[in-house]
Amino acid sequence: MATTAAPGGDPPQGPSSAGSDTGSGADSAADAEGEAPVRPPKRKSRLSRRKYEQELKLLQQELARLQRWIRHKGLKVVVIFEGRDAAGKGSTIKRITERLNPRVVRVVALGTPSDREKTQWWFQRYAEELPAAGEMVLFDRSWYNRGLVEPVMGFCTDDEYEEFLRSCPEFERMIVRSGIILIKYWFSVSDEEQERRFQSRIADPARRWKLSPMDLEARTRWVDFSRAKDTLFAHTDIKQAPWWVVEADDKRAARLNCIAHLLSQVPYEAVPWEHVELPERSPSGGYVRPPMSDQTFVPELY
Repeated sequence: MATTAAPGGDPPQGPSSAGSDTGSGADSAADAEGEAPVRPPKRKSRLSRRKYEQELKLLQQELARLQRWIRHKGLKVVVIFEGRDAAGKGSTIKRITERLNPRVVRVVALGTPSDREKTQWWFQRYAEELPAAGEMVLFDRSWYNRGLVEPVMGFCTDDEYEEFLRSCPEFERMIVRSGIILIKYWFSVSDEEQERRFQSRIADPARRWKLSPMDLEARTRWVDFSRAKDTLFAHTDIKQAPWWVVEADDKRAARLNCIAHLLSQVPYEAVPWEHVELPERSPSGGYVRPPMSDQTFVPELY
């Protein structure tokens, strides 16, 4: 298979995963004393911020060229982002889409299925989100919920899980045969780094929402998720759509490596822009702007 790491790319490392509550008790104690939780020290990246921002700017320029090529050639591209909680999937997606047109490159992050959707074929609501010509769709979590979260957390039956493992490779081969370019990324993060990021979220009011009760429960089942991931790779790391593993302990490096690799997976060329001349404004024709005092303005606090 054309993967960059073995299926067991992020095995459990250290005893802290067993029965861990991810520091929620310490946070409660701090709240009771009226003190803000203490943030853990940031992990030092091997890239300086200046170097990271320079490289990111260049890669985002290339992403803009790729976007134009996709539109120009009518390509259909799907990119799947999977991995453990706090592995950096969302932040990488944000850097990819930051300077792109959301009408061409859109993010799909489906929530919990409705009662009606639960009765549908498992892949049905994801198939509805597949791209038309000239689009690239980024799945922040995908149909792989049935192969990871659901079996580990007990949200599906054994029969449903086994059927997913049988059906998923065929579903993806069908996607590829239809002309869609399918790229799958697994963000691999160590036990220690995941805990540090969770503790950082607890201490940051602006990011606290990113830590859900489901994340805490999943944290106690680290080994179960490792086994589920290994089984998933064994069934779905196929020639037509291999898994690409992103080492994600270093966030800056992970983002750049993933974007650079994505650019390498879709051959593209720069599409020349048409010459544009800004036209002159039309004459006023006697138009008089209403008085400023007739309008309600946002207070200028800054």
